[in-house]
Amino acid sequence: MSTKSLFEKYALGPVELKNRIVMAPLTRSRAGEGKAPRDLNAEYYGQRAGAGLIISEASQVSQQGQGYLFTPGSYSPAQTEGWKKVVAAVHARGGKMFQQLWHVGRISHVTLQPEGKAPISSTDKAAENTLSFAFDGDGNPGFVPASQPRMATVQELRQVVAEFQNAATNAREAGFDGVEVHGANGYLFDQFLNSAVNQRADEYGNQTKESRARLLLEAFDAVAAVMGPERVGVRIAPLGSFGGMLPDANAEETFLYLAGELKKRKAAYVHVVRGSQYDAEPAVSDQFLAKLKAAFGGTLMVTGGLTQAKAEYLLEKGVLDLAGFGSLYISNPDLVERMRNGWPLAQSDQSTWYGGSEKGYVDYPTYEESLAK
Repeated sequence: MSTKSLFEKYALGPVELKNRIVMAPLTRSRAGEGKAPRDLNAEYYGQRAGAGLIISEASQVSQQGQGYLFTPGSYSPAQTEGWKKVVAAVHARGGKMFQQLWHVGRISHVTLQPEGKAPISSTDKAAENTLSFAFDGDGNPGFVPASQPRMATVQELRQVVAEFQNAATNAREAGFDGVEVHGANGYLFDQFLNSAVNQRADEYGNQTKESRARLLLEAFDAVAAVMGPERVGVRIAPLGSFGGMLPDANAEETFLYLAGELKKRKAAYVHVVRGSQYDAEPAVSDQFLAKLKAAFGGTLMVTGGLTQAKAEYLLEKGVLDLAGFGSLYISNPDLVERMRNGWPLAQSDQSTWYGGSEKGYVDYPTYEESLAK
């Protein structure tokens, strides 16, 4: 019986990956003027191109879709030009890169919104114990409670779908190998998928699995029309509590339905956030991962509190195909080689995760560079 390896090549549809290790999307809040990526961002991603696949930090599809200061967008020519530099740096080192597209919905603050309006959502209730990275009362950047949202109109939801399609067009122009639609972690699409959060009663309401998944599937279809479905993945967090998500008795029904619909559409992959490194037990069990894998039938990517040993176990069991690592990539630009060789992992400085410049961003050495110091 052949043993699968994280270090073997993997065909993600038309995209050939040099290994099964994925750099998961990481918000670092270091975009330049006009929310456009800059040379510093290109250097950062280029350093990490040893991953089989890099998924970019989440990029808002509009100003309304922003929930954190200094995050990049994918809706202006300047942003597209900035992303071209990033993709070129990754491709120059033999890497592949998808762009993650997002709309945060209610996890935002009025200081980030057009004309200071309330953010849109599936509800008019604020996300409890949830912070946005915005301007505080003194005009300084910092973490502040997310603002109370308003219920989006149907016309606004159609506009969001159009914005995702426009962002995908920009991603294609920038040279990305594909895109990921962010449906996880309490952001806009998750606010519709969760029947305890979604308070609507229309075609996007909480009453059926079809109505809960409608907005995300409409966005997927719009993006796939540009990129081709084989170059579009979807990220989900079926049982996550991040972003004020509430316990949802309908979660399994909703997400297995969604996985089946993405199978019909021949999506590139389903990306499951199983939990976080801080969880005693991951929110998504191995058994539920296996159900999602069976319902989708294609490439399943798993992230969230994974260790190399756990990833190898799930790979051998046939549950995952691609293993994503997030925070480990902050301080280990050569993570693949460290794992391959059993080299120790460097720890990151959490005070430099969000905002700032070079420090804590592009100054982490590879293992071999650290030996030479």
